[in-house]
Amino acid sequence: MMKNKKRSFFERLTGGIKLEEHENTETEEAKPRNISELNNKSNKDKGEDGWSPEESEEAELAIDIHQTPTEIIVQTMIAGVRPEDIQINITRDTITIKGKREENKTIDEENYFARELYWGAFSRTIILPEEVEPDRAHATEKHGLLIIKIPKIDKGKQNNLKVKSI
Repeated sequence: MMKNKKRSFFERLTGGIKLEEHENTETEEAKPRNISELNNKSNKDKGEDGWSPEESEEAELAIDIHQTPTEIIVQTMIAGVRPEDIQINITRDTITIKGKREENKTIDEENYFARELYWGAFSRTIILPEEVEPDRAHATEKHGLLIIKIPKIDKGKQNNLKVKSI
């Protein structure tokens, strides 16, 4: 039996797949093969931040996540979203990105020929593959691409502790 590939919110929104075809065929015994599968399974198990069109009006944000020897890097497209409308929360093992894309309401509905753009709230919570230092993270945006760089915890770092007499 062939597994259905999970489609992004935007593929479902633009008609790339019917909602009935999107149902997950994964069994509980199946092991996640990559971080996306791990996060999807974790969100379903926890019941937190798991998104489906029937349950929430919030869109799931599509992301890329990769690493360098010293950082975890998360990238996502946020074109049309003002920086002040984005909230990023990072812990040692998760990152949550939330925001809202505001629609231009000056155009009358009858003047549209096509409406395929997504407007409204979006969010995504990701379990990170390694522990990170949230206090040293930084985010930048260029041409609609949000890039979040989060330093990994240096597991080899040692501190010399001096004993004080009281």
